[in-house]
Amino acid sequence: MPISAFLTFVFISSFTPGPNNFMAISFANRYGFRNTLSFCIGVGSGFCLIALICSFFNRALIEILPFIETPLKFLGVFYMLYLAFKTFTSSGNSGEPPTKAHKNLFVVGTLMQFINPKAILYGIAVVSTFLLPYYSSYSSYILFCLFLGIVGIFSSVTWSLFGSVLQNFLSRYQTIFNIVMGLLLVYSAFSILMT
Repeated sequence: MPISAFLTFVFISSFTPGPNNFMAISFANRYGFRNTLSFCIGVGSGFCLIALICSFFNRALIEILPFIETPLKFLGVFYMLYLAFKTFTSSGNSGEPPTKAHKNLFVVGTLMQFINPKAILYGIAVVSTFLLPYYSSYSSYILFCLFLGIVGIFSSVTWSLFGSVLQNFLSRYQTIFNIVMGLLLVYSAFSILMT
């Protein structure tokens, strides 16, 4: 496997702005870094599961993708637009302690990967391009998928740190921040529709 091409593809895909990273910075700004870590771990866990499914069922996924891509795309877009609405209408109390609903950020991070067509297509691309042609053992699939999940966690944690470090600054401009984050989520949703 061309390791440098693999690592370049994985890190660029993971660390560039996208719905997971926008949500991580927004949650960290609103609930603080520590409370957002469960979301970051959920993102990594969800993507690790997606990559495992792609590794073990790649051929079947490629065959059924045309049937599930459109419903997944619309479900993902609807969810991102819902998140954008919630971001636009957020009260802006940064650092507020999480309520009972916000303690499930791990579940939100994990399940979001299954309605994010971009994550599914990324999983299929990385597995079919870099794993399946070079490896055939289940243990190598599991190790690479764990690595992809860890990269997803680091990506989300990095964006959460931005939200946490800039929390005081962003609290002064909370309305502008909410509008920008909401618009970026809307942009992400519509960019999924265009693919």
